[in-house]
Amino acid sequence: MTTRRQSSPRVGLPSWIFIPAIVGGLFVVLPLFAMLATVQWGNFIGLITSESSLAALKLSLETASASTALCVLFGVPMAVVLARSNFRGLRALRSLIVLPLVLPPVVGGIALLYTFGRKGLLGEQLELLGIKIAFSTTAVVLAQTFVALPFLVVSLEGALRTAGQRYEAVAATLGARPTTVLRRVTLPLVLPGLASGAVLAFARALGEFGATLTFAGSLQGVTRTLPLEIYLQRESDPDAAVALSLVLIVVAVVIVVAVRGRGSEGAL
Repeated sequence: MTTRRQSSPRVGLPSWIFIPAIVGGLFVVLPLFAMLATVQWGNFIGLITSESSLAALKLSLETASASTALCVLFGVPMAVVLARSNFRGLRALRSLIVLPLVLPPVVGGIALLYTFGRKGLLGEQLELLGIKIAFSTTAVVLAQTFVALPFLVVSLEGALRTAGQRYEAVAATLGARPTTVLRRVTLPLVLPGLASGAVLAFARALGEFGATLTFAGSLQGVTRTLPLEIYLQRESDPDAAVALSLVLIVVAVVIVVAVRGRGSEGAL
């Protein structure tokens, strides 16, 4: 005998709520359509394939990939500690780690400059060893990592808390060591969350502007990423700036769709 699942009654929405929802949606969508209407489609390929544009795009992809790798390298242990530990000061530590999410990027750039700059906290010692970080490609990677790392940590910590510790406890009961539990149970269990966090970190690194400009400057082929190229082109060649902005929008849309797709799969 089969029982028919009863569907829960749908709760209606107040009619007035659609008005601010539509206004908010238009506020987000209209500027994008306005920019699409401004693009010089006949010259689009030429605008985005100029020497300076290609150099900026290549540098952005390389540095964003490097910073994402650093985010994974440091962010995974940080997220595990935040999700699986319980010690005094944990809440304060979490607040400090996610601070770059709300910190103005230019402030982050200044903080990095006073840390790794020529006269900075660590930079002065590194200068004695012949290592120069500020206003170099390395500075771009560090600036991107600084602003993107919290995205991965927050995403992965949420996935770890949602997954719980039941399977980890079973593995530990069977004699698995903590490192084995982490490698064979914990990480595979939250792999979708890790992938989403890495994608979000890559997107944030790719669009980073303020901290990069402050800490790394804008040297073509060295530190001038695509957002910086767009900013400079805005004054000299607005059509190129709009075309390059569209490239970043397309990349952002692809990333958002990918992350939302993974979120939907996890919800099933």
